[in-house]
Amino acid sequence: MNDTTTPSIEHFAELLDSCAREARELPQIDPENRLGLEEAYAIQAASIRRRIARGERRVGVKMGFTSRAKMLQMGLSDVIWGRLTSSMQVEEGTAIDFSRFVHPRCEPELAFVLKKPLAGDVTGPEALAAVEAIAPALEIIDSRYQDFKFTLPEVIADNASSSAFVIGPWSDPRRVDFGNLGLTLNIDGRVAQVGSTAALLGHPLRSLVAAARLSAAAGEPLQAGWIVMAGGATPAEWIHPGQYVSIEMERLGQAGFHLKG
Repeated sequence: MNDTTTPSIEHFAELLDSCAREARELPQIDPENRLGLEEAYAIQAASIRRRIARGERRVGVKMGFTSRAKMLQMGLSDVIWGRLTSSMQVEEGTAIDFSRFVHPRCEPELAFVLKKPLAGDVTGPEALAAVEAIAPALEIIDSRYQDFKFTLPEVIADNASSSAFVIGPWSDPRRVDFGNLGLTLNIDGRVAQVGSTAALLGHPLRSLVAAARLSAAAGEPLQAGWIVMAGGATPAEWIHPGQYVSIEMERLGQAGFHLKG
């Protein structure tokens, strides 16, 4: 995408940022599939800079395509990632307005919070040593593209579809073996999805290791106090106004939110 007739990275960043802010959909920005992954991440970074300029704070990263099956389906050899900002965090147990979203879905996840920086090629034990606590979590994903239809570069440019997240009670990761914890995603108290933290690359720590490597490569190493969302542990569920959406995770507890119309 280097010719002079092609819209710039800043143009796409402004377009996606405004659509996210105004909860409106847009057609695919790259229907001819000319965007490369490097350009897609540059668009994502530029759109997040616009949020920071409006007063939001960076609070972490989210990982995507952390299922081996999903990576194979998308023809990927690596996970993808997006950036979390302060306005995306929803207090556990509170209500969030449906008007914030275009066509939202929800995934159950495991979240980490770091007690010290973590950057570059690290081992699992090194990653664990940087973790302050772990928690059950929910991520609301909401592609801004019409009909949830996009290419891989397009979804990366759109901050990996990340829109909001909810964090449950924090627990000491040294007191809980969190490699294979059973969990459910519930809608109005009924089980909608059943899964395990083992779905996250075989162990959630591998997702944190990947987050450290990818964010450092982008010049934004993970910082103390940042949250890392480890990825969806089950398929995402469509969510609708009036629903109460929750996760229940073995040994770690519950978290949820109301979606008001």
